[in-house]
Amino acid sequence: MPPRFLVRGGHPLRGSIRPAGNKNAALPILASTVLADGPMELDNIPRIRDVETMLALLVDLGASAEWIGTNLVRVDARGVRPKPLDPKLCARIRASILLAGPLLARFGMVSLPPPGGDVIGRRRVDTHFLALEQLGASVTVGDRYELEAKKGLVGADIFLDEPSVTGTENALMAAVAAKGRTVLRNAACEPHVQDLARVLVAMGAQIDGIGSNIYTIEGGRPLGGAAYTIGPDHIEIGSFIGLAAVTNGEITIDPVRAEDLRSTLLGFERLGIRPRVDGHRLTVDAGQERRIRPDLGGHVPKLEDGPWPAFPADVMSTTIVSATQCSGMLLVFEKMFESRLFFVDKLIGMGARIVLCDPHRAVISGRSPLKGGTVESPDIRAGMAMLLAALAAEGESTIHNVGQIERGYERIDERLRALGADIERADG
Repeated sequence: MPPRFLVRGGHPLRGSIRPAGNKNAALPILASTVLADGPMELDNIPRIRDVETMLALLVDLGASAEWIGTNLVRVDARGVRPKPLDPKLCARIRASILLAGPLLARFGMVSLPPPGGDVIGRRRVDTHFLALEQLGASVTVGDRYELEAKKGLVGADIFLDEPSVTGTENALMAAVAAKGRTVLRNAACEPHVQDLARVLVAMGAQIDGIGSNIYTIEGGRPLGGAAYTIGPDHIEIGSFIGLAAVTNGEITIDPVRAEDLRSTLLGFERLGIRPRVDGHRLTVDAGQERRIRPDLGGHVPKLEDGPWPAFPADVMSTTIVSATQCSGMLLVFEKMFESRLFFVDKLIGMGARIVLCDPHRAVISGRSPLKGGTVESPDIRAGMAMLLAALAAEGESTIHNVGQIERGYERIDERLRALGADIERADG
C-alpha cells in the first residue's frame, strides 16, 4: 500500500519551526548550474522529491551532484553533455522544462519531453518558447520539444505574453549567456525568481531590475561557480500561519523574510489572523480573532490571487481551510489555475460549508467544525491544505497519496510532530 498519513486532530499546536528553503527557487537554481564553468555550492536546499528528481536529471546529463551537508548540495555541471532529457524523470516534475534555457544556451540545442507535475489545470508553455525564439531559437513541437539555436543566442527586447514564473526563469538563464543586451518586460518577480537572478549575478552575470517586472541583462559574460544560500519558502510560511490559526495554537516561524510576506499577511488579516513579525521571526499567537472582515457597507469580501506581488496562488489552498475556521463569509477567486479549487469537495465531506461556484470561485461560510475522514492529496498545495484540515478536525483522518505533499514539504510529519501534532506516516 502506498504511504499515507494517519492524523488525530482537534488540539492546538505549539512551538517553533524553521521553514525550509524555497522549493520554487531551488529548482531553477539547480537548472542554472548547467551554465557554470565551475562547481556550485547551494545551501538551504530542501531535501524533497522534486529536488531529488532535478538532481537526477542533472546527473543523467553528466553532472556530478552530492549532498555535503543536511541541506547543502554541491553540483559540478561541467561534465554535462547534450542528450535528450529522460522522459521518465521529466514526467515527475514540471520544473524539468527549466533545463530548456540553460541547455540551449550552452549547446545550441535541446530535446525535452513535455513536463509533468501537478494536474491543476492547463499550464501553458508558450511563454517559454516565445521568449527563446526572440533570443534566436527555433522551436519544433511534437512528441518532444526540439529547440535549436544554430547561430547562438542574441539579446533582444522581449515582452512576455504573461508574467510566467518559469517562463521568466528560462528567459533569464538564456539571456545571461546570449550575446548583447536583453530587456525582459512583463516578467515575473516572485521571491524565487529574485533568488535565481541573484545566483546568476553571483556566477558573474549582470542583471538590473531584480524585484521589478523589467529586467535588463548584459549577456555573454563568463559564468563561474559560486556559493549561494536560498531564502526561506514564503509559501511554506503561509502554510504554517494557517496551521497555527486552524488549530488555535501558537507557532513561531524563524527565519522569515518580511518583504516576501506582505500580500500573504494582508490576506490572513482579512480573516482575522494577525501574526507578529519581529525582524526575521514571525509569531502566530493563540486566540486569534478568526473573524472574516466584511468590505465597507457589510459586503462579502473577496480574496483573489495574482502574479507577484499579489496574493500568492500557492497559498490559496491553505487559506481556504483557514477560512472554514473563521466566522463570516468569504469569496475566493482563484484566477491562476482551472482545477486548483476542485479539492474543496473533500473539505465539504469533512463538514466545511463551501459552495463551489465554478472552477475559479468558491464561497466559504464559517466557522464550521470539521470531522476526521479519509481523503487523498491531489497536488502539493491541496495536500498540505488537507493536512491542515485533518489537524483542525475532531477525530482521526487518513490522508492518501502523501507523496504529493512530500514533493514540496520536507519531512513534514517529523516537523509537525515537534509542534505536538499527532501524525504518523504509514508505509504499508
